[in-house]
Amino acid sequence: MEQDIMQKVMDEVMKRLGSGSTVVTPEKAAQEKEKCETPNVSVQSVVGVTEYVGISEGDTIGLVVANVEPMLQEKLGIDKKFRSVGIFSARTGAGPQIMAADEAVKATNTEIVSLELPRDTKGGAGHGSLIIFGAEDVSDARRAIEVALKDLRRTFGDVYANDAGHLEFQYTARASYACNKAFNAPVGRAFGLIVGAPAGIGFVMSDTALKAAEVDLIDYLSPTKGLSLTNEVVITFTGDSGAVRQALIAARMIGKKLLGAMGAEPKSVTTPYI
Repeated sequence: MEQDIMQKVMDEVMKRLGSGSTVVTPEKAAQEKEKCETPNVSVQSVVGVTEYVGISEGDTIGLVVANVEPMLQEKLGIDKKFRSVGIFSARTGAGPQIMAADEAVKATNTEIVSLELPRDTKGGAGHGSLIIFGAEDVSDARRAIEVALKDLRRTFGDVYANDAGHLEFQYTARASYACNKAFNAPVGRAFGLIVGAPAGIGFVMSDTALKAAEVDLIDYLSPTKGLSLTNEVVITFTGDSGAVRQALIAARMIGKKLLGAMGAEPKSVTTPYI
């Protein structure tokens, strides 16, 4: 299998160079293979599927369908004007993907036509996600997926985990239609999301956040209330931008201490942004 992949990479390098007289060394081929395994870099030459856009954090894959089969479109209730769709599908994480999708909607001529949160996380305590963008042109659908894949590295910055559970904090100064569809966030206002697993830690973080700043609670979600029986407590809230950030920072401080008491120090998945 490894030799087959390496051969495909070497063939692709030869095509790019456009000259059979140029020698492709094993070192060069290895570099190309490494590029193909880097998140957010398309490996179209290896995958060989036109629907493929890329991969990123959280076992997330981005796909496009240029012309959706009409029967499937009708069954899903997708407006017929959206001939093309972008698909943002993940095993691990919902908040980061939704926040990244929110940025993608702001940057492209697309809409969120479907958003589901399956019970998954590859055996962990939380959700996976399935987000579908609708677009009238396939180029818009592809661009939305590219933006979302790239932004995932940022939105995973305030996700912290150890073997005992995970914490998540998300912030935007101006919520758009993905946050509105998923969480009823007021469009155009600052928005915050707090997730804690196990659920008891999420409850304490929620209480701390609401006491720390003057914010308006949008929703409280628990294993049997709004979640797919996941072992989490989630709150969403809005308010002044500074207050939303203050609430998130207070919750993050106590959450990391509590989860750390159950195992190793919780580390950021990438780089914190709040």
